[in-house]
Amino acid sequence: MEGILALIVVALLGAFCVRWAAARMRLTVPARGGVIIVFVLVVLALWGQSLD
Repeated sequence: MEGILALIVVALLGAFCVRWAAARMRLTVPARGGVIIVFVLVVLALWGQSLD
């Protein structure tokens, strides 16, 4: 259970950092959404690997 909570916290912090970096690079809103979606997919893939 602690691992899932830690993953959620890291994902939220990472999403915030990705959104901040996208804003600094002046990406458009769809591009920001794409970056966040890719980040979430990567986090889910890493979490899936950790379940093995």
